[in-house]
Amino acid sequence: MESIASTLSDFFSTGAVPGYMLTKVALQRGLALVYLVGFVVAFNQFRPLLGEHGLLPVPQFIKYAGFSDAPSLFQLFPYDWAFASAAFAGAAVSALALFGVTERFGASVSMASWFLMWVLYMSFVNVGQTFYSFGWESLLLEAGFLAAFLGPAGRQPPFLVILLFRWLLFRVMFGAGMIKLRGDSCWKDLTCLYYHFETQPMPNPLSWFFHWLPRPLLRGGVVFNHFVELVVPFAYVLFQPVAAIAGIVTIAFHLMLAVSGNFAWLSFLTMILSFSLLDDRVLSFFSTPAVAALMPGPALGTAAIVLFGLFALMSFAPIINLLSPRQAMNTDYNPLHLGGSYGAFGGITRPRDEVIVEGTGDALLTDATVWKEYGFRGKPGGVGKMPPQIAPYHYRLGWLMWFASFSDARNEPWFVFMLGKLLQNDKGTLSLLASNPFPGAPPRYVRAELYEYHFTTPEERKKTGAWWTRTFVREYFPPMSLDQAEKALPAFVFEKAD
Repeated sequence: MESIASTLSDFFSTGAVPGYMLTKVALQRGLALVYLVGFVVAFNQFRPLLGEHGLLPVPQFIKYAGFSDAPSLFQLFPYDWAFASAAFAGAAVSALALFGVTERFGASVSMASWFLMWVLYMSFVNVGQTFYSFGWESLLLEAGFLAAFLGPAGRQPPFLVILLFRWLLFRVMFGAGMIKLRGDSCWKDLTCLYYHFETQPMPNPLSWFFHWLPRPLLRGGVVFNHFVELVVPFAYVLFQPVAAIAGIVTIAFHLMLAVSGNFAWLSFLTMILSFSLLDDRVLSFFSTPAVAALMPGPALGTAAIVLFGLFALMSFAPIINLLSPRQAMNTDYNPLHLGGSYGAFGGITRPRDEVIVEGTGDALLTDATVWKEYGFRGKPGGVGKMPPQIAPYHYRLGWLMWFASFSDARNEPWFVFMLGKLLQNDKGTLSLLASNPFPGAPPRYVRAELYEYHFTTPEERKKTGAWWTRTFVREYFPPMSLDQAEKALPAFVFEKAD
């Protein structure tokens, strides 16, 4: 075990603890990769979802949300060209950071690059409304902000910044553990994994196999979940090798989550944050520092002290939230997405409902009307369709379709607006879908119905090849024509791009 006295001496004299050079590189490269994915998602999906002619247009949003409430570059430039340019610029800087280019030119360039990624991505999140309302958005922003203070190539990172990464990881893991204890009773009777793999937002190809694991193994999985989220996080602040062991356990836990379902970049990002627990002795199994690392420069060390003090003040709110019996999940306390609270899966869905959107070319609706189903990316539809592997990419519309099943369609404006767009064969909206059953001309009517889905049993799958069974539940949204939509929906739904 490393000498505690020697470590403390190095820390108080230089602001750094030797042996975290590879840790810094792993954090920077890993976060750059996730930022790159986030900006690629924004480039592909932001305009049809939130652009000038999207489902929830930013120009409409900023009429009611001012800069102080939603700081964003798009408050000044709410245009499609700005959305595309910002996503492209963010992806370019992320790619440079991924290959270490931004770290080769000193602390100023390094910090400027990370702040640019943070500002650009925050600009998307703060005007992204329900499509950008997930905890992993704030988690990426907070981690990216901290990365600006890790320092350039050739220098040890300030250890205070490493500690802030560990504090962020603690809030993610312990917050998730506490929200489960205070949430669904299945976390206490150890049955949550009987349902989770089937009912999670976007199952992947292995989810079916996890669902049919033996029940004792699934109950053991819940026990392991509680251990990793409620016990292991307290080892994050201990000296090596205890912290590294905790990091390896946390990485293994999230690796299992990643292979059993699609959670955008949540699991990947949490594994990257866990690198803050590993020192160079562990990471040297995979790489070797090119040169001996210098200590942080005075300016960076001073900035790290100020940063640590700032986050200490901001930590009161998440600590109070963790201790509260009314603990909130995934909460921001400021529009900069710093010092937030995190957590996941306090409740487990039982059973799985899916909203199925259909259209018809018939001008007159009868019992004989043939309805054709739209295919969505990522979400279950046809029972013979294998759940795809998506993560760390994120299909935002498909994810929101899962949430829509919990609510009435009229409480989800974006959903009704989407139906209006489908009645026009809107190119942007159709680009978000997996299949359009009306390629030649738009449908005369669209509707939505709710089905209950279950994984097929091993016997059923062997016999039919299907992954799912489904049973009709009820009408979700009644048939609607274009004339009806034009009378009921806002005018922007029918505005065409130039």
